Amino acid sequence: MEESLFAIGSAYRKPLADRMRPRKLDDFVGQEKAVGRGSPLRRMIEQDALQSVLFYGPPGTGKTTLAEVIAHTTGNNYVAINAVSSGVPELRKLIARAQDDLRCGQGRTIVFIDEIHRFNKAQQDVLLPYVENGVIILIGATTENPFFEINSPLLSRMKVVRLDRLGTSELEQILLRAIHDRENGFADSFTITPEALHVIADFSGGDARGALNILEQAEFMLPEKAGREINLEVLRSIIGTAMQRYDKKGDQHYDIISAFIKSMRGSDPQAAIHYLARMIEGGEDLRFIARRICICAAEDVGLADPNAIVVANACAQVADFVGWPEAQLPLSEAVLYICNAPKSNSATLAIDYARADVRNNKTGNVPIHLRDGHYPGAAQLGHMVDYKYPHSYGGWVEQQYLPDELLGAEYYRPTGHGEDKGCRQPKKCK
Repeated sequence: MEESLFAIGSAYRKPLADRMRPRKLDDFVGQEKAVGRGSPLRRMIEQDALQSVLFYGPPGTGKTTLAEVIAHTTGNNYVAINAVSSGVPELRKLIARAQDDLRCGQGRTIVFIDEIHRFNKAQQDVLLPYVENGVIILIGATTENPFFEINSPLLSRMKVVRLDRLGTSELEQILLRAIHDRENGFADSFTITPEALHVIADFSGGDARGALNILEQAEFMLPEKAGREINLEVLRSIIGTAMQRYDKKGDQHYDIISAFIKSMRGSDPQAAIHYLARMIEGGEDLRFIARRICICAAEDVGLADPNAIVVANACAQVADFVGWPEAQLPLSEAVLYICNAPKSNSATLAIDYARADVRNNKTGNVPIHLRDGHYPGAAQLGHMVDYKYPHSYGGWVEQQYLPDELLGAEYYRPTGHGEDKGCRQPKKCK
């Protein structure tokens, strides 16, 4: 297919994102946990001892790229198909070819299946015996949770590797490489301002393909003259109204998130939902929004309603699982729950007060009856000798827990709001 396309004429050219795929591990940017130096997967690749593996993560995080890097790094045959356009007949043909190659001493075959979650149970079952006996090395790629979409027998024979969204600095590195690359990139035919570089990386939400697509569109918009530069004005013509409504690099980004948090803290659901909508329409990263909601649940609702952080965390996980646009529903639910919940910052203040004392060296010695007594000779030092086990006294017994130097210190100060009523034996809590 590739040769026929090029035969049409010079008008055809691969997209920048495809041209810039790295061919070796040292050029692969990000995903240090998955393929960083010393990781199990990297050692398997470098030693040409790869086992069947499933790459799971959002779009643009390097699943296909990593499969192609493996193909260029190892000495195995390589076949790539897409589950959308392939079926059982094609699977049987490539498996038969892999068996022939193995019998002829031509090595094993790596079969890369993009969007493997699109295969139904019958199609996945065709692969199972050949993955199990090692005829093929299966590399699957999916954006969906494999524990829901992939058959358990097949999944149990594969190593699941999760790829995370790329960070802004990693995307900037990828963009700069494309600008400077003389073989497949732009060969420094234009410059880009630091602000524009950051906006592309930030706006792409961890998606390298999306970032490179924006860069390619921006370059196309530049005039054919010397001194070409991609700046914020050029990006506004590419990214459109989202960037105009929500400038993620400028002060408005911080103003909106500040107003969002303050609206939840102030129990104003109308305002909080308004700012949530502005962030969604502006292309804000889903996880960034979810993190702020979880923090607000702990910081501002706290012990007044301990279920708030449970709801916020659950909604954050669901939002990440379903993705846009459905993610707006659990995010909205969490925001409204926090707005309607009673508020208490006693947990926030308690750890602030305690850490201030620790930083100022107000610590003291651990009372001797609380010290570790699980080693020979500890009792001779008095450790745990006078310790009173609360359950032997009905669940509570009066004894000293703070160091002598901090007796009477009060870090936790209950507000009385909602469930934040303090210790059930208030006179005995010190």
